[in-house]
Amino acid sequence: MKAIHFGAGNIGRGFIGLLLSQAGYELTFVDVSDVLVGAIQAKGSYTVELADGSGRMIEVHNVNAIDGKNSALVAEAIAGADLVTTAVGVHILKHIAGTIAQGIEKRLTASVTAPLHVIACENAIGGSTQLKELVYGHLPAELHAVADRSIAFPDAAVDRIVPLQHHEDPLHVTVEPFYEWVVDRSATLPGFQEIEGVHYVEGLEPFIERKLFTVNTGHCVAAYHGYLRGCSTIQEAMAQEAIRAEVRAALQETGAVLIHKYDFDSAQHDQYIEKILGRFTNPYLSDEVERVGRSPIRKLSPSDRLVRPAMLAAEYGLKTEHLVQGMAAALHFDYADDPEAVEIQSSLKESGLSSTITRYTGLAADHPLHQALEAAYNQVKQQA
Repeated sequence: MKAIHFGAGNIGRGFIGLLLSQAGYELTFVDVSDVLVGAIQAKGSYTVELADGSGRMIEVHNVNAIDGKNSALVAEAIAGADLVTTAVGVHILKHIAGTIAQGIEKRLTASVTAPLHVIACENAIGGSTQLKELVYGHLPAELHAVADRSIAFPDAAVDRIVPLQHHEDPLHVTVEPFYEWVVDRSATLPGFQEIEGVHYVEGLEPFIERKLFTVNTGHCVAAYHGYLRGCSTIQEAMAQEAIRAEVRAALQETGAVLIHKYDFDSAQHDQYIEKILGRFTNPYLSDEVERVGRSPIRKLSPSDRLVRPAMLAAEYGLKTEHLVQGMAAALHFDYADDPEAVEIQSSLKESGLSSTITRYTGLAADHPLHQALEAAYNQVKQQA
């Protein structure tokens, strides 16, 4: 079995690549980093360390790499693959879609009938569906129906904390022990061999939103409040009682949304929240608040981890106070090395608070959440 994985970064190596290798795939990474590609080609293996104090190292063997800038070579590899996965960031999918389309066209032209599954392992709702639309935009229209018979794009939800790495070996990666990779089984084709370690479900949306509204929401709330209070890491932030209470309260608000929308068992979801909070306080991880808080424009967008659950909560008549506080803290994230943070700060200075809120959150000036966010932002500003 052959798998092509786009993205040889920390998530690619420490999570997706690890599981694919353990499942028996001959794994080829695709990346534009000459350092990572060269190191993988030279060694053909790398190590994954579990951040649990055990010192356990997992050797990942039978791996190779292709320079992502060589689209012809990547397309050739895709044409002969059984599986394509990505962990590049949802905003990068548009840049790899053309190459994937080339590989699919080569495959179809050669009359390969074995199924190919393309799974986007990104922090986004419907990542594979988005990727399919992008790929089909590059694929000749007359091949769309043919592709539908043998190419599938099952959506997925992925969850594993992989902090910034500080190792001499550029391939060595440290990850938390916990992971969850959920795939929509209903979107797979006959003949697909399920990957060991992956959880397959018939309806994916509840799992995607549970993860997005709990892990991602909680992580960024901790990061933004931690940044405001001068914390360096998520672990340092969560050690402060006030921040820990703020994160828990925000997750109780998103939990109320999930319970209302999907009829989750409230006691079980409370346990899930506590598990997530425990992961944030893992003493064997050191996760910088700037890394977790980066890209605030994406995190404040209407379909993402702060605004979307807050809008649903408002629609359901549920509380939103602490989600709004998280949004306000995000607007105060003025990290100079993050282009998105710089853009938001420039907008605040040039266009004002109200226009900035509407521009990045999609909340109209007369929306109650918009007004609450203005008040919360000004409150945080006074306290700073």
